[in-house]
Amino acid sequence: MIKPTELLPPLALETRQLHHACDPAQFGFQTTAELEALSELIGQTRATEAVRFGAGIRREGYNIFVLGPAGVGKRSMVGQFLAKKAEAEPKSSDWCYLNNFAQPHKPRAIRLPSGKGLELQQQMAQLVDYLRSAIPALFESEEYRAKAGAIQDEFTKRQESAFKELGEDAVKQQIVLLRTPGGFAFAPTQNQEVITPDEYEKLPQEEKDRIRQVIAELQERLEKILSHVPQWMKERGEQIKQLNRQTTRAVVTHVMDEQRTRFSDLPEIRTYLDLVQQDMIENADDFRNEEESANLSGLMVVTRKTFHRYQVNVLVSNGEHGGAPIVSEDNPTYSNLIGRVEHIAQLGALVTDFTLIKPGALHRANGGYLLLDVRKVLLQPFAWDALKRALQAREIRIESLGQMYSLVSTVSLEPEPMPLDVKIVLFGDRLFYYLLQQYDPDFSELFKVAADFEDRIERSAETHLLYARLIATLCAKEKLLPLDSGAVARVIEHSARLVGDAQRLSTHMRSIADLLQEADFWAREAGLAVATASNVQQAIDAQIRRQDRLRTQLQDAILRDTLLIDTQGAVVGQINGLSVLELGDFAFAQPTRITATTRLGQGEMINIEREVKLSGAIHSKGVLILSSFLAARYARNQPLSLTASLVFEQSYGQVEGDSASLAELCVLLSNLANAAVRQSLAVTGSVNQLGQVQAIGAVNEKIEGFFDICAARGLTGEQGVLIPGTNVKHLMLRRDVVAAAENGQFHIYAVDHVDQAMTILTGVPAGEAGADGQYPMESINRRVAARVAGLSALRKAFAHPSEEKKMDRSH
Repeated sequence: MIKPTELLPPLALETRQLHHACDPAQFGFQTTAELEALSELIGQTRATEAVRFGAGIRREGYNIFVLGPAGVGKRSMVGQFLAKKAEAEPKSSDWCYLNNFAQPHKPRAIRLPSGKGLELQQQMAQLVDYLRSAIPALFESEEYRAKAGAIQDEFTKRQESAFKELGEDAVKQQIVLLRTPGGFAFAPTQNQEVITPDEYEKLPQEEKDRIRQVIAELQERLEKILSHVPQWMKERGEQIKQLNRQTTRAVVTHVMDEQRTRFSDLPEIRTYLDLVQQDMIENADDFRNEEESANLSGLMVVTRKTFHRYQVNVLVSNGEHGGAPIVSEDNPTYSNLIGRVEHIAQLGALVTDFTLIKPGALHRANGGYLLLDVRKVLLQPFAWDALKRALQAREIRIESLGQMYSLVSTVSLEPEPMPLDVKIVLFGDRLFYYLLQQYDPDFSELFKVAADFEDRIERSAETHLLYARLIATLCAKEKLLPLDSGAVARVIEHSARLVGDAQRLSTHMRSIADLLQEADFWAREAGLAVATASNVQQAIDAQIRRQDRLRTQLQDAILRDTLLIDTQGAVVGQINGLSVLELGDFAFAQPTRITATTRLGQGEMINIEREVKLSGAIHSKGVLILSSFLAARYARNQPLSLTASLVFEQSYGQVEGDSASLAELCVLLSNLANAAVRQSLAVTGSVNQLGQVQAIGAVNEKIEGFFDICAARGLTGEQGVLIPGTNVKHLMLRRDVVAAAENGQFHIYAVDHVDQAMTILTGVPAGEAGADGQYPMESINRRVAARVAGLSALRKAFAHPSEEKKMDRSH
C-alpha cells in the first residue's frame, strides 16, 4: 500500500534519470580493431546449453526447437556450434539404390561406407563400357563362329538326313520329293521323270490307287519330320544360347572377379555383383545388339540401350566432406524433404526406373543434422505430416502423393525405405512452439528440447565490453570500418533504446548489424577511416527518416489544428493521452485528446469505443477498473448514482491496451471535481482498482511524441509528461528531449498514484482522508465525494417511492 506521505506531488525527474548514457571513457581501446572477436553470442547461455544438450543426446524424440524472435542470431549460433561438433563426428554413410533384378519396381537400398557409393558407381559404369565392346568382339571371333557353325551344321545335317532318307524311300516307290516355294510336295515318276497330269490320267486305275496310297504314307512321314523341326530348332537355339552364355561368362566372370576383389570387405556388394553377372550372362544379346527399334505412327524409331539396370544410383555421398552432414532446406516441400521418383517421356508415355529416384533433405542429412524453418514447413502441404511420419518410423519412405491419394494412375516405383538417423533442428517464433505444443499431440514427443533465445540481456560494465567485442566481431565479419569508443558507446545506448529499457541491451543482431553497415556507409561517404558516434547517429536518424512519413503527416495535422490537441491552458474534463502506432519495425506516439462527461445515472461507465466495437478487450477492462475505483473510494455507503462517458476524440480506429487508464481516470475526476486539467501536460500509465499507477510500454516514444508537438509550437517551460514511477528505469530519451528538460523547458514527472497525478494536473491538492473519512476542504477528493453524494441525493429525490426504499436499504 502507498502511504499518505508518499502521495505528495513529485518533482520533475532529474536529467540523469532521463537517459542512461554509456561513457566511452570506460573502454580501454581506441577502435574496435583492437578487440578480440567473440566466439559465441552474448547473453544466450540458456539457449546454448539447450542446443549443446539436444545435439549431444542421441535418443529418440530429442530433436531441437530453437525459438525466439527473428534476427537474434539463432541460425548463425546454432550453425557454428553444429559445424564444430559435426567435424569431430564420423562421416555419414553413402546410400545407393540398386536394381532389383527379381522385382524391378522395388529398387533395393544399400548402405555403404563413405565414398564407396561413388566408387561402385564409377566401377559399374566402366565395367559396362568395357563389356559393350568386349562382348561383341568375342562374338565376332573365329572361335565363336566355329562353335556356332558346328551347332548350325549339326542341325542342318539332322534335317537334311531326315529329308534325304524320306526322298530315297520315295524314289524306290517311283515318287519324288519336291521342294517348292510353298513347301514340300510329292509327285509320281516314270523312268525317273515326273509325269505330267495328262500322263497321270492315262495310267491304269490300279496304278493311280497305288500312287495315292504311297503318297499318303510319305506325306504322313513328312509331317512327322516337319513336326520335329521346331524341336530341333529349339535345341539348336538352346545350344546357341548355352554357347553365348559360356562365351559371355568367360569375359564377365573375369571382370566381375576384379570387382569382387575390390569390394571384398562388403558382402552386400559381392552379392549384388553375383546378380549382375547372372543377369549379364542371361541377357548377353543386349550387348551384341545395342540398337532396338520401335514403330511410332508409321515411323521407325531407333534407340540405343543404355543398360540402366546395371547403373548405381548414388542417392547420397559424403565422401568429399569430413564429419557429419549439416543440411539447411530453405524450401521444405513434401518431395524436397522425403525425395521423389521422377518420370521421363518416352514414345508418348511416362516411364521411370530406379535411376530417376532423387534424394530429399532427410536423405542428405541422414547421420547428421537437418535445419528447417518451422513456418515454411507448416506452409507446405503434407510436409509437416511427412516429417513427423519419418521421425516416428525412423525411416525414409519415398511415396508419390499422386499414388497415395489415387490422383494419378501412372506406374511408379516402390523404393525400399531407408533407415533414418537424423537430428532435426526447427527454427521459429515462440508462437509456433506454443501452438504446436497445444494442438499437435505428436510435437512434444518428437521435439523434446527447446532452445529459447533471449531478446535482451542485462546492461552492466561487463556486458558493455562484451558488446564492444560483439561489434568488433560484426565489423570483421562484414568487412566494415572499425568503430571508435564513442561510436561503440552510441551503439550501446541505441541498443538499450531498442528494447525500451535503460538497464537492458538488445540481442537483436540483425538490427545492430544493419546499424553498423549504415554507419560504415556514412563514414566512407565522409572519407573517414574509423566510424564515429556522429556516423552512428546519422545512421539512426536516416533509419527513422525513411519510415516517418505517417508520423510527419499526423504531427502536421495536429499543428494545423486538424487534430485538436491543446498544449496550453486548462480545461475541465479534457486531457492529453498518449497512444502508440507501430508500423513494422517503426513505432511512434502521438497525443490523443480524451474527454469525459458525467451526469445523474445508475453507476454506468460508458466506454464509447466499446459501444461502437472499436475497443479491445484490454482497453475495456481498464475502463471497468475505473468504475470499480470510483465506487470503492467515493460510494462505499451509497449508490454510485452517476453515468460517465469516456471517448478518444478524433480516433476512428481500434483502441487497445490499458496505458490510457490513468489519463481516463484523471479526466473523470476532473469532470466530477470541476477542476481544470493543464493541457500543457500529457499523461500515460495504467491504473488499478486502488489507484496505483502501473508500468506501460513504449514510454520513450510516448514522451517524445508529445515533446515533438510542444517543441514545434514552442516550448514554454510548463509542458511535460506524467509517466508511471515504475517506468523510470526504462527511460532512454533522445538527446534533444534531455537537453530541453535540463534547461527547464520540458518536464517528466513520475507518479505512483492517481492522487499525485491529479495534484500535478490541476494544481489542487488531491487530499488525504482523515480519521473521520472526510477529505480536506477544497481538495480534489472532497469535491469528487461531494459531487457523488449530490448525485446520489438527486437520484433519491427523483426516485419512485419503491425505489427510494431500496436506496435507503442500500445505506
